[in-house]
Order: sequence, then C-alpha cells, then structure tokens
Amino acid sequence: MPELPEVEVSRLGITPHLENQVIKEIIVRKRQLRWPIPETIHQAEGLVITSIRRRAKYLLLDTCKGSIVLHLGMSGKLCVVDCNTEVKKHDHLDIVMQNGVCLRFNDARRFGSCLWQGRNEPILSLLASLGPEPLTDDFDGNRLYELSRSKSVAVKKFIMDNKVVVGVGNIYANESLFIAGIDPRKAANTVTKKRYLQLAEIIKKVLASAIEQGGTTLKDFAQADGQPGYFKQQLLVYGRAGENCDACLSPIKSVTIGQRNTFYCETCQR
Repeated sequence: MPELPEVEVSRLGITPHLENQVIKEIIVRKRQLRWPIPETIHQAEGLVITSIRRRAKYLLLDTCKGSIVLHLGMSGKLCVVDCNTEVKKHDHLDIVMQNGVCLRFNDARRFGSCLWQGRNEPILSLLASLGPEPLTDDFDGNRLYELSRSKSVAVKKFIMDNKVVVGVGNIYANESLFIAGIDPRKAANTVTKKRYLQLAEIIKKVLASAIEQGGTTLKDFAQADGQPGYFKQQLLVYGRAGENCDACLSPIKSVTIGQRNTFYCETCQR
C-alpha cells in the first residue's frame, strides 16, 4: 500500500504538469471504486487547478469551486500521459487538461477513491478527524506523550492512529520504533516522555528521508509507458523476519499487532 512518502512523491511528480492548467473533461470508466465516484466530480470541468495538496494520504486538486480528492488505496497509481495514450486495463479515471495532458488513475484492486469536496460544503468525514501532519510543528513528542496516557494499546498501533498523527503507516512505524529502540508491543501509556520526544523526531527524519529517496523517481510520472513505480526503500527491519539485525546480529522477529505484520529486534528494542 502506498504510504505517506509515496503519496508525497506522487504529489511532487504530478504538480509541474497539472498546476495552473484548465481541466477540459473528466472521464470515468469505472465509477465503483472504494466508494462510487460522484457525479459532482464533473463540477471541476472548465476550472483551473490552482494547487495540489496532500492531506495524510489524500491528494487534493484544488479549484475555485472545490477539490478533487484522490486516494491511492492498496494498489493505485497516478501517471501523467498524453490524452491520446492507449488506455490499459484498470485505467479507471482520466482528468484531461485543455493542453492535452492527462492525469490517469490506475487501480487494479479498486480500493482507491476519487471524491469531490465542494468549497462551501461540510468537510468530508474522512478528512474531518485527521490528526496533524507529521512533518509540521503541530506534531511533536509532547503530543504523543499527552495522548498516550490513557492508551494501553501497543505503541505501534498508537502511532499509526490517524487521529494521533497522520501518515505513519506500517512500514515507517516499524522503522521508527526500531531506530528509537522501543519494543512495538510495549503499551503506549508505559512509554516515557523522554522516549516520545525522541520518537517524534525520528518519525520526522524517517519520513523525510523516504521522501528524499523517492525524489529520484519523479521523472517516472510522465514516462512513455505511463506506469510509474514506487521507489525502493532502504529498510532496517520491515519485511526482514529471520534475517540478522544490522545492529546486533540477532534474528529479526515478526508478530501481528492490530492485524498488521510487525518486525522488531528483541535485543535492540525494549
């Protein structure tokens, strides 16, 4: 599943091609994604895309009347192609610009979404309850500590809660907790303030580093075959069960927390 860094790289990749361009038409080939694509999406036709923002793992294409809200789901991909490029299987949506450029959304599993947020309409419920962005000053260790005092859930599940902070998905929760030396199974309310202060800074660095790694793939969003891939990541524990820890050579363990695979080193993480 694309996580926050992948979505941010997607935003950076498509922005130069779409910002300040006029939407000519929106072609919906498969309306039933995670939720049905609403007819109101066509309100964006004829309007200028004034900016492209990311909120958590949602991309918002802003116009004067509202925003197209995209989510990549489990397998969604965005690419920028010429509007005459051959349509492939699972190409469910085209947002076509007047200059002939097309933003194409491909989603094999159809867990992604495309919604419309009108400028004067109540905020979509899926955006209303989101916590702060992890790479802003609104997120820090003090917030983690204060919100954790009443939480007995595993600390990994706690930091993956979008009401606490958005965008700390499974991969980056595993990696951040390893670097912080915190056992992902540890109850959130037993982690000290000092350790949360350290963890918040590590989360910021891990996500920023992943975005930087992904910067090498920006050209892929407009490559000839129209199929950008997500960038390879340098991972310390995620997906490495049974391999030796790089720090202590102990075998990396795997356990399920909150229905998600969790990877940790029982020697390095306490």
